[in-house]
Amino acid sequence: MFAGIDLGTSGVKTVLVDEAQRVIGDAHAALEVSRPHPGWSEQDPEAWWRAAEETLDALATRFPAEMAALSAIGLSGQMHGATLLDASDAVLRPAILWNDGRSAAECAALEERADFRGIGGNIVMPGFTAPKLEWVRAHEPEIFARVAKVLLPKDYLRLKLSGEHVSDLSDSAGTLWLDLAGRRWSPALLEATGLAEAQMPRLVEGSAPGGALRRELCARWGITGAAPVIAGGGGDNAASACGVGAVAPGTGFLSLGTSGVVFVATAGPAANPGRAVHTFCHAVPGTWHQMGVTLSATDSLNWLSEITGQSAARLAELAAVQPCSEADPLFLPYLSGERTPHNDPGARGAFTGLSRSTDTGALARAVLGGVAASLADCLDALKESGTEPALLYAVGGGARSDYWLQAIADAGQVTIALPGKGDFGAAIGAARLAICATGTSPAEVMTRPAPEREITPRAGTDWPERLARYRAAYPGVAHA
Repeated sequence: MFAGIDLGTSGVKTVLVDEAQRVIGDAHAALEVSRPHPGWSEQDPEAWWRAAEETLDALATRFPAEMAALSAIGLSGQMHGATLLDASDAVLRPAILWNDGRSAAECAALEERADFRGIGGNIVMPGFTAPKLEWVRAHEPEIFARVAKVLLPKDYLRLKLSGEHVSDLSDSAGTLWLDLAGRRWSPALLEATGLAEAQMPRLVEGSAPGGALRRELCARWGITGAAPVIAGGGGDNAASACGVGAVAPGTGFLSLGTSGVVFVATAGPAANPGRAVHTFCHAVPGTWHQMGVTLSATDSLNWLSEITGQSAARLAELAAVQPCSEADPLFLPYLSGERTPHNDPGARGAFTGLSRSTDTGALARAVLGGVAASLADCLDALKESGTEPALLYAVGGGARSDYWLQAIADAGQVTIALPGKGDFGAAIGAARLAICATGTSPAEVMTRPAPEREITPRAGTDWPERLARYRAAYPGVAHA
């Protein structure tokens, strides 16, 4: 038996699978985000651990025989979060999350100090971990002076599970301290933020062992025999790629979660940082990936849900009642700034073209259309870097809306496949990495599901004209 734990922004999900990758059961525990100032985003690492404990306790109660036979655990998690620990592994401050924009000023300073683009393969952006630490050094020097270890969110769970400071290469590539081609920590990039390799976790491949479960936790969850191995795991997107089988170069997926991601596996660390395309190590050996990211995908729909009192699912239904028209407003989905292609943490959302006749359905169409336009920007940026997927598997909560997927296919001129019945998210990818950590090859484990159906771009839509309107509504940014 194998478990996969996915630490998301809004909650922890844990799945239990058997040797044939059949899902035996799953459990979920919710998390909350603290936003103490505009543009800030934080969480308490202890809340992550309590949520993970809750899910594992639930599975041990519901499936005691299966948990007793657990042989490996895989980890996945939200990337980039700065979890700062002192010499006794005590948390020094709330973790600064991936969608926190406070370190914009520090990014320019870091670009001047070291070759982050050449060695790390990416522009220095506020979302990454390195500028977060530079912000702490500048604004909280007493905290910075006590930092003994910097862990990513999922690796804090690993510490609580195993007592070890370990991280995988896919997640660590998102810190901006990794030598991307060499798949190792870069002394030069660490030095640029006043840190040393001793303050970093040990690195392993995502499909390799990265610790073992503490004996007291084995007893708590009724696990008999040898302590389960904990796989290196992966950042949430790399783990999702493992879940949907996007590990061979050229394969990819579209994720419609809190953020929106276009992910494509690559054979090497090709980079195009000028358009804010991200290049990271994959969670399997000898493989990398590129991706474009829009920070507010379903988060935009959830925001509209909060202010209208309609559920996100109901808003998606209202959007599909009638097709878009020229009378519909536009929506810029930059509620938390933007990554690809703008690299602008100060960007903010906006409705334009509102009229007295605008109703809730029109607002919903505008929000879904705005995210589709942003993802088309991501696809354009990937194409400029030489990465053009022929097919993207759709995962995440937003993939339940055919209307939204069709808008993305039309705007981005890309074919989107819906996998057959089953779970193909990051928790499943983490469980697959757990299987690999016991000796099975990734090629054998990470097969692609047969598509249930495909959504192809339609000819003759108004999307070329609508994209021009969206891009004109965001002045001062170069567009393809």
